[in-house]
Amino acid sequence: MPRPDPSFLPCSPLDEFGGLKYLPRLLGKIRLHAAGRLWEELHNNLGKGFDLWLVEFFHLDYDSLRERTLAGGSDEEILAWCEERGRPINEMDRKVWNAYVAKIGWNDHLSETLTRRKAESGLADRDDIQTMCHYIDADEGRG
Repeated sequence: MPRPDPSFLPCSPLDEFGGLKYLPRLLGKIRLHAAGRLWEELHNNLGKGFDLWLVEFFHLDYDSLRERTLAGGSDEEILAWCEERGRPINEMDRKVWNAYVAKIGWNDHLSETLTRRKAESGLADRDDIQTMCHYIDADEGRG
């Protein structure tokens, strides 16, 4: 499968904002989708998987975050809204979330999914892809 145009992709799931991995990707996916520019391969997972886990980490729901993001404002304002409407995130919360995101797919409940997705994408021979984030980066042409 050909790699997508980078302008249709959000950033890496390992990028951070406000000390939280995946947050910039989530906000980017929402904005790109609303603009009709999100890579079609990502449409089926909007509000699911990592998207859902992060909004639930804040004790929010995806539709509310999507609505707030599309209302405009900076990432700082949206993060503040998440903590006001959901729950405040402290340093230990950030460490726990970031460790979870960075390791998902490595010897856990998503390991089988990772193996399958690598095979479907022609990346089965890539032993360096050990986590879902590494898979996403490779699949989107970043790694």
